[in-house]
Order: sequence, then structure tokens, then C-alpha cells
Amino acid sequence: MSGLTRDILKWLQSLDLTTQIRNPKWDFSNGYLVAEIFSWYYPQEIQMHSFYNGESLAQKNKNWYLLKNFILRNSFDIKMEDVDGTIHCREGAAVQLVESMYEILTNKRVKKILPEIETDYTDFAYQQRLPMHARSTASKAVKNNLRLTEILADQNIITSTAKPDWFAQRTILKAQKIINDHIDHRRQERIEDPKRFGIKPSLGDRCVRRADLSQKLFSEPSHLTVTSDLQSELEWKQIWSKYPKKCGQFHNY
Repeated sequence: MSGLTRDILKWLQSLDLTTQIRNPKWDFSNGYLVAEIFSWYYPQEIQMHSFYNGESLAQKNKNWYLLKNFILRNSFDIKMEDVDGTIHCREGAAVQLVESMYEILTNKRVKKILPEIETDYTDFAYQQRLPMHARSTASKAVKNNLRLTEILADQNIITSTAKPDWFAQRTILKAQKIINDHIDHRRQERIEDPKRFGIKPSLGDRCVRRADLSQKLFSEPSHLTVTSDLQSELEWKQIWSKYPKKCGQFHNY
């Protein structure tokens, strides 16, 4: 029962479920307990004789197909990532799913601390904390973040290119996202430490950068001001008024 709050534990015990919950990661995987919880609040829509309490992948897919249809029909605010993570026994996914169900069915809020990084059920945040030489390669990242059941559940993993919806598996997009994140991470490493990767500066990097001429003109203050020009003009008028003849002679020259 690790990960569930005390209020949620009391709520689950009050439902008198047929199976005792010991580990949410495994107990909610096949969808049978999820259907049993919904059946207490929607007995006309969720009928337990349509669900199977088995561990095979085929039975899981049948149960969750009915549950996804029910969730869409009622427009429940449940993330598809939490559902997929629960099916494939991702760490923390079942807890997130049960918390969402608790808030929807009881109209109560769960008191919890929001994580600094959004949960995506991958080890990307962990890889960022490791030194460069200890981080996974692209193939290792895909192996670490994709379960065997995810690959088996997606029969069109090679040919499928359409964007999946609620009823489709999202293995292809997830694998592509893992590879793209790895490439972006490695590109950032090359920028931060070019010497480690033997990257030589290009001709543009070696060139001396000079400030733009227009910026230089605007940035440098002029030594001539309006007040100095007016002052010099007044002084010239005073000299002209005192010595008009001499100024006229100088003007003729």
C-alpha cells in the first residue's frame, strides 16, 4: 500500500473490494479492481461479469478497452499516461490513477506535494543527474524505458505512423520521444563541453566580433551639446557688437 495517502486507504477499505490491495503497482495492473471501484458508483454502466481477474496481456487489454470506453463516455479527467503506466506496471502510475479516481468519485482533493519535474515515467531526470560518462546511450535508454508488454501490445510497431488515440497503444511515439530527448541532451552536452568531444571552433567562432556601426553611433555620446552651441553663438554676437569693423575686416578676408 505504499504511496497511497491515509484518506485514500480509508476510502478503499470502505468499498469492501473482493481483493486485498497489497502493492498498487501490481494489483491495479489488470484493471479488475479499477472496474470494481467504478462499479460502486456506476453500477448500471460497469458490470463485473464483463471483466476478467487475470494477469495475461490479452485479458488486460480487454478490461482496459472497456474501462477506456467508460472513461471517455463520462469525460473523466484521467491522463492516458497514468492508464498506460498502470497497465505496464510503471512505478507510481497506479497511485496517480487511484488519486485521480478518488478526486472524481468523492469530489475531494488529495493533499500532496507537487513534483518539481512533471512525471513522465522515464529515467530522463535521473540521467541528467549522472556524469557524462555514466549516462545511457540511445539504445540503452529505449530498453530502460520501454517494457516488453508495451512492445507486445503494439502489433503495428513497425508500420504504424498514425497519431494514436485513447484506444491505441502509444509505443511508437514514446520510443521516438525517448530518442529525441536523448539527442537533445547529447547536443546540449556538446555545447557545454566541446573539448571533451573534440569539437574545433569554426571560422565564424574564431572571428573577432565588432559592434554594429549604428549601435556604436547611438551608444557613444556626442561632445557637442545644444547648450555649448548656444553659448558660443552668444559670445560671437557680443564680440560683433563691440568690434563690428574688425569683425567685418576678418569677414572680408
